[in-house]
This record gives sequence, C-alpha cells and structure tokens, in this order.
Amino acid sequence: MTAPVVTVRVDRPANGGDAVGRLDDGRVVFVRGAIPGETVTARVVDTRAESFWRAEAIEILDPSPHRVETICPAAAHGAGCCDLAFIEPGHAQTLKAQALEDVLVRVGHFTADRVHDWCAADADLDAPPSIGIRSLSDDATGWRVRTRLAVDDAGRSGQHRFHSGDLVVGVDCVQPVAGLLDGLDDRRFTPGAELAIVADDVGRRHITELAPAVAPRRHSRRDRGRSAAQRRRRSVESRRATTVLEGDAAARHRVGEREWSIPVTGFWQAHRMAPTVYAQTVAEFVASTDVSPPATCWDLYGGAGVFAGALVDTVDLREVHIVDSDAAALAAADAVFDEEDSSVTTHHGEVADVIESLPSPEVVVLDPPRTGAGTRVIDRIVAASPEIVVHVGCDAARFARDLALFTERGYAVTRMRAFDAFPLTHHVEAIAVLVPIAAAGV
Repeated sequence: MTAPVVTVRVDRPANGGDAVGRLDDGRVVFVRGAIPGETVTARVVDTRAESFWRAEAIEILDPSPHRVETICPAAAHGAGCCDLAFIEPGHAQTLKAQALEDVLVRVGHFTADRVHDWCAADADLDAPPSIGIRSLSDDATGWRVRTRLAVDDAGRSGQHRFHSGDLVVGVDCVQPVAGLLDGLDDRRFTPGAELAIVADDVGRRHITELAPAVAPRRHSRRDRGRSAAQRRRRSVESRRATTVLEGDAAARHRVGEREWSIPVTGFWQAHRMAPTVYAQTVAEFVASTDVSPPATCWDLYGGAGVFAGALVDTVDLREVHIVDSDAAALAAADAVFDEEDSSVTTHHGEVADVIESLPSPEVVVLDPPRTGAGTRVIDRIVAASPEIVVHVGCDAARFARDLALFTERGYAVTRMRAFDAFPLTHHVEAIAVLVPIAAAGV
C-alpha cells in the first residue's frame, strides 16, 4: 500500500528531534526533517499508533528562517548521525531547551514555572524565563573524540542510515575531531565488523576492530527488563574478538590532574569537554549544599570515577563508593585511586543489588544509562535518606521520569543545568540537584 502523503504545519519541537503538527482531522503527526513554524509536505512512515502518526518531510512549502544547508555531509546522504544538521545551531539549542521543558512538564508533571526556577541561578535576568542550554565548546563541529563505524560487505567503513542496517560510506560526519577519520575511506576492514576509534588527549588515534557480532542467545521471560538488557549487550560485546589496528588497546584521557586509561572499546564521554564540565558541575552542586562533613558518597553508575575524583578534590568526604557493572571501567578507576591511596572504593555489580550493602550516604551521585535509573534503584536510594542527590540524565524522558519518582518519594529538585553535549543532534544532557522536601523549603 502506498504511504500517505500529508501537508501539515508544525508548531513545536518534540523530544527526539521531530517537529509536531496536527492534521485537519485532529490527528497528531511527528515530522522528521521539519522545523517548528514550517509548512511541509510529508510522507507518513508509521501509522501503528491510534493517536499519532510519524512522517518524514519531503518538501518544505514555507521554510523557516533558521533552515540551513545541511552542515554534515554524512547526514545529507541519509546517515543517522546529525539529525538536526539542517537547523542553524543556535536555534537548534533553543528547540532542544523547549523539548526538554516539554518533557519535564508532560512526563515529569512539573510546572513550567517550577522548571524555570531550577534554572534561575544560571538564567539571563533580562530574558524571559526558560531553560538555558550551555554549549560545551564554541563550535558545533569537531567535538567528538570517540566514535564507532560499521563495516559493510565490501569492507568499507561507514555509518548506519537512520533506523536502518544499511550504511552510508564515502562521506564523513562532522562531529569527530580533526584527523579522527582521516584515510579510513581508502582502507578495507573485516566485512560485518565494527570499528572503535578514539583520539586521546594528545591527539593520537587508536583504532580497534571488533569482529562481527554473534547472534544473541534466546532469553527466558524472566530475563527481561532494563538490567537484563544491559547484561545481554555486555555479554554479546565481550564475546567479540578484538584486533588493534592502530595505536593501543587503551587511550589516555585527562580530567583535572588525573589521567585515566580507558579501553578503546570502553565507555568515555564522546564530547571532548564533557568529562571536565560534568565533573566540575557535579562538584559545584554538591559543594553548594550544606552536607554534614565528613560525608559518605555513593557514585552510582560511576564508571572510571571521574565524578569521584572531582568530589574528592572539592568536598569533605569520608569515603566514596563507586558502583558499576562495567568491570573494565572499574579497573580504570582502581588504577587511578589506588595510586593516590584515597578513600575511593569500587564495587562491581548491578547498582540496585550492590547499594543494599553499602554504608548510608550523605551524598548520592547517579549517572544512569539512557534507560534511566528506574523505580528499584530510586527506592533504595531514598531508603538510604541522603542529604543530597545529584542526577545526571542523558535521555530527557527517562530523566523526567526519574525526577518524578524522586519527587513522589519525598525529594525536591532545587537546581538544574542542561548541556548541548551532542551539537547538531537532538540529544541533550542535564544535571539536577534533589534534596529532602523539608530541606528544600517547598
């Protein structure tokens, strides 16, 4: 059946990068490739939901003044990397702030005025109340220090098309730092493999090839949910053979006075400035709150311990407990903090399970994956009665849901700061402070 084609005026941004409009019959339609304020012709690509459709813009009838020639060549050829590369970067930030506010209101059930109050400390007093999104660098391009490319059947590296297994090859994305992708178009790799590519702090490139993925094993009905899915992904990755093609198996990254050695296939923030800025923000937020010294801190989903390091340097802490299910990241943390003979201890396991046996904290920092922390983890944090919780969110909807769960359990958000950590994309990161409602005075 031929996909329907509709004409619609879109009027607001949605979480995920689409623009939202309403058809003459009242049906909501989410349009990829459109900017709020535009009238477009769009091809409907998903009609499964009764209350809304999804569509892709195919003709711009009334273009926005903020529309530009697509900045990213890979995205212009259909890659899913820079999904907002057709919008002037400053305006894209404005739309991302509006989308984050919309999610906090709709999913978190907070009022817009309350959300604005959280951001008031960073707001421009002469501007209307809003969420201000901070840039991590001056340029919307050349910021990514870690990336992954897929390899097609001919051995060429490239990026996946939007929501597709097909690859875009021969054109580069503009996100990576200078030199990260140089010469790769002229090389051939193992068909079906994946390339992990990293620039370290001195600009040296490291490339590790991961063998084609083994089909995941079937799992039982009981082995489902957020934690189970994460375990399965790590299990699949751990079974993939790796070959160092260039540089080393690990890359060195510096934050402040500390240097971490992180596997090329491991996790580190993609934006070159993100680890430093996030660590400084977390430390600033904790230091600005009256916490009973010396404090015990839980650094949940803490990985290599970048937040732990910033907190040790800034706050009067008795001990810090880093909890993560990534053994390689914890090994990197141990290598740093054992050398300092600090009060930082690492714990390997699922967060909800491990924290039951930890000493009660005054401070909790959590940086969950895009799936969020969820009820089980938040229940156990609240049961420990910390004086302050700092939540780092990398998915707006799950972040809003987590903040709502904390609020329902007696905590109140007092401050929030948002970051444009992935320029030219719809992604936004935010860090919020929560304290017991009695201490918040709300």
